[in-house]
Amino acid sequence: MATVTVRNGINVDQLVGTIGAIQKEPAIAGMTFKARTTWKEGTNSVTEIGPFVHAGKQDESRHAGQFRLQGDEPPVLLGRNLGPNAVELCLAALGFCYAVGFVANAAAKGFEIEDLSYEIEGDIDIHAFLGLGKGRPGFTEIRVKSRVKSSNASREDLESLCQYVQDTSPVRDILANPVPVMTDLEVV
Repeated sequence: MATVTVRNGINVDQLVGTIGAIQKEPAIAGMTFKARTTWKEGTNSVTEIGPFVHAGKQDESRHAGQFRLQGDEPPVLLGRNLGPNAVELCLAALGFCYAVGFVANAAAKGFEIEDLSYEIEGDIDIHAFLGLGKGRPGFTEIRVKSRVKSSNASREDLESLCQYVQDTSPVRDILANPVPVMTDLEVV
């Protein structure tokens, strides 16, 4: 029976195998993720996330609507707090992405992570969102405080890994660099 190396909850053998497969066949790195958001009432909407496309084929590990996220606004923004608002979900996405990148890369390097957390906050001025002025309708700055504990990695190792995770994070890249967004409208 083969021994499987699991570190930080990550199957390191599978991770190394995935990296090797992509190096051999770069086309399998292509993925298309999908979400479907449906407005309910007021500022409340529900998003369903299910299957995604991997290397041109639908991945069957998920079923349609497997994950449901409810979004809303706080009362000050006309909502009922039925869920986090969209910009809070954006901050959460950054935290999720950083955490995945950190623990997976730490596992590959042989680092044991005992504790990892992120406190993320972003500043926004809603003038532009409300049509009351110029400027950005989105965040003007996002700040992340990271906290990690490892039994076998040095401070320098962890600081280097933290920078690597920032440099390779898909969500950070989406937030920090312009991404074309194409929106179509079907009037029914």
